[in-house]
Amino acid sequence: MFVAKKLLLAAAACGLVFAASSQTAAPAAATWPDKPVTIVVPFPAGGSTDMVARAMAQHMGDKLGQNFVVDNRPGATGTLGAGMVKRAPADGYTLLVSSLGAFVVAPHLLKTVPYDALKDFDYITVPVQAPNVLVAAPGQKARTVKEVIAQLKANPGKVSFASSGNGSSDHLSAEVFWQQTGTEGLHIPYKGGAPAINDLLGGQVEFSFQNVNAVLQHIRAGKLHAIAVTGDKRSPVLPDVPTLAEAGVAGAEVYSWQGMAAPKGLPTALKKKLADAAIAAINDPAVKKRMLDQGLEIVGSTPEAFTAYQAREFARWKTVIETRKITAD
Repeated sequence: MFVAKKLLLAAAACGLVFAASSQTAAPAAATWPDKPVTIVVPFPAGGSTDMVARAMAQHMGDKLGQNFVVDNRPGATGTLGAGMVKRAPADGYTLLVSSLGAFVVAPHLLKTVPYDALKDFDYITVPVQAPNVLVAAPGQKARTVKEVIAQLKANPGKVSFASSGNGSSDHLSAEVFWQQTGTEGLHIPYKGGAPAINDLLGGQVEFSFQNVNAVLQHIRAGKLHAIAVTGDKRSPVLPDVPTLAEAGVAGAEVYSWQGMAAPKGLPTALKKKLADAAIAAINDPAVKKRMLDQGLEIVGSTPEAFTAYQAREFARWKTVIETRKITAD
């Protein structure tokens, strides 16, 4: 009888704790945000990720009546800023907007990263994605994928491909392309997309897989020739440029994407409110038009969809990096 009474008291205590935690979570979601929210971008200002974060921050702030402040914290290929967010409280006031690098590439390239990409974040949404585009320098005669492959096979390991750095989506696109075509090029990594594109325009390097939005103006101006895109469908801003699959190269689909995440442990109601606000921001007509005009594609995935996508991308790039023996050096 005494034991039964103790069990009843313990059960009642657990019920009180559960009720208390539920009551704590509900007001947190109801009142959030009641102070400024920081969006950490782990790259310098002015890039694609920064642009996406600022556009979303503006809309979310306007709709929710609170400041959303972008804080650029570059360093260690995006892992410095991501590590800062991992260590922040899971209260919705510190968010991360990063390209895929910090989420699914750097953990396989660097010896140590200050977070576990599969366990330390709540994934909110992938707002946008964009295929890369294979572009040729002005003096290049190759105008089709078949001609690029022929050039690679005639000069194994000598045809140069610029990238914005080791492990970048443009570098990985080249590695997948070489893998799927049985060829080998010469990878020339730069410290960022801008210097890589400048040397491509100047003819110091021959080809590159670049983010569509980064080279769209040069393609339209006739300064770079677009050969193929890495998406599973043609880009709306480059409707005359075939996909790699259409050009005969299967299994080489690559998307560059940005994702929004938060420290692990957000209360369920708060995560939903945050996700709803973020998805509404990227689908706002003015924000959406700005993204589409630059060659980005709107995704606006749910937390569940992003979590599943993150796991697939993490596994895919682990395999590519290990198979191709890609290093951060």
